[in-house]
Amino acid sequence: MAPPSFVRAVSYGVYDGSMRAAIHALKYDRIAPLARELGARLAAAMAQLEPDAPRRMLVVPVPLHRGRMAERGFNQARTLAAEALRRLRISHPEWRLELSASSLVRQRSTESQAGLTPRQRRQNLRGAFFISDSEAVRGRHVLLVDDIFTTGATARACGRILVEAGAASVRVATLARAQRQFPLAAGERGNYIHLSMPDDAGNAAALSKTVTVH
Repeated sequence: MAPPSFVRAVSYGVYDGSMRAAIHALKYDRIAPLARELGARLAAAMAQLEPDAPRRMLVVPVPLHRGRMAERGFNQARTLAAEALRRLRISHPEWRLELSASSLVRQRSTESQAGLTPRQRRQNLRGAFFISDSEAVRGRHVLLVDDIFTTGATARACGRILVEAGAASVRVATLARAQRQFPLAAGERGNYIHLSMPDDAGNAAALSKTVTVH
């Protein structure tokens, strides 16, 4: 099955000094109260998907490998997603968002993506994910959630697996995006996952350029 014709990726803001410090404090220092504030910002990013997002979506956090999960004690993507959904139930009561933290599984431990080139990131993630229950995602519109969007390698790997399992569409919401230019690539639309990154994360109406990650 071909990947989706496009995946719209939205982020709250840029992965700058203050955002980096907040995310690291949550992930590594386990400062739990930060989850509420960061979750609110993730909810704001998810709200940018209006008005074209389906009212019903399956929210899937990017998973950690069981070894990393045991070491850290929690999955920050799941924690942020749960808090964001709590906020959105109030601000967007018409949305029916279902959190599914076990549909997507990281079956292979991967090295840190930090410092890797885009090509190395793709290779690092090859075969890292699988779907534990295809019936849970078949025919569903999926909203994939993570803390940071860097090159799109993780979104691409997870999106491809979800679509191969029968997901109707995949969208991506992250708390922060790296400040970098993404190269555009030509090719048949059906052969790629197209990511649309907002030029202005704070403006929900901002038009965005199409970015192809292959």
